[in-house]
Amino acid sequence: MSAWLLLLGAILSEVAATVSLRGALDHPGLYVVVVLGYALSFALLALVLRRGMPLGVAYGMWSACGVVLTAVLSALLFGEVFTVLKAAGIVLIAAGVVLVELGSQRAQREAAR
Repeated sequence: MSAWLLLLGAILSEVAATVSLRGALDHPGLYVVVVLGYALSFALLALVLRRGMPLGVAYGMWSACGVVLTAVLSALLFGEVFTVLKAAGIVLIAAGVVLVELGSQRAQREAAR
């Protein structure tokens, strides 16, 4: 399995755990999803790193995508406010991740020379 698919799994399991954490306040049975989701997320993230993805790229993608998905889902599922300022922050996070990825690719090309 590719590192990118594993990273997607890590992101989705982390988001599921985080959203479940909010839901567990009213439904304590969801704490099982919280624990399993975070454990799976870290295990998958470790596999991503083992496959050679740079830590800055893997962690940047994992955390940024997690923030974006969690913000959107919390607005949809829990009615949390989604303001223009929050949307601007999400855009800045996404831009930062793109820059980290581009910088990583450039460094790899230069190292290969």
